[in-house]
Amino acid sequence: MKEVAEMVIGLMAAAARTAPKAGGKDFLEIVAIVKDDDLNKIAVAMKEYAPKSTNEAYWLRDASNIENSGALLLVGLSKPVTAGYDCGGCGYPTCADFNDSRELKDKEMGYTGPHCIMRMMDIGVALSSAAKTAGILNVDNRVQQRVGAAARALGLIESEVVMGIPISITGKSIYFDRQTPIKH
Repeated sequence: MKEVAEMVIGLMAAAARTAPKAGGKDFLEIVAIVKDDDLNKIAVAMKEYAPKSTNEAYWLRDASNIENSGALLLVGLSKPVTAGYDCGGCGYPTCADFNDSRELKDKEMGYTGPHCIMRMMDIGVALSSAAKTAGILNVDNRVQQRVGAAARALGLIESEVVMGIPISITGKSIYFDRQTPIKH
């Protein structure tokens, strides 16, 4: 199944690459993680960060998913640029105002920000296209935020904001009916 997982990740990457983007400009970085060692490094980083998080149980749950996944697609925003639409979705009346006022901040095991809402939608559409491709092929998958943050922290992808889609080819989806310990 490893060979099949690698093929599916490749098709998902193609779907993400060809997904529509604001203004027809592509600022996405797309990385396929197919080596078990890289998947394990990401899972370990997630487990190590978990106690420092406000959502430790979720980091651990998602790390377990990554440990048991066959491959992972990462999709990220490679440059913090605006779409130039002056839409106001960022909270500023124009893209120029946003660029002049924006102070990029970085978060440990997170991202930089703030970013143009249109570019965030570019990531969303690319992720949806990739997840749809896996679904059409009947391959279990789940869009996850924490895995992207961990992969970014490890330097497996250089983007400003990263999300990931792990895949699994087993008799039952590992991404649903996931148990998360209740915090008291």
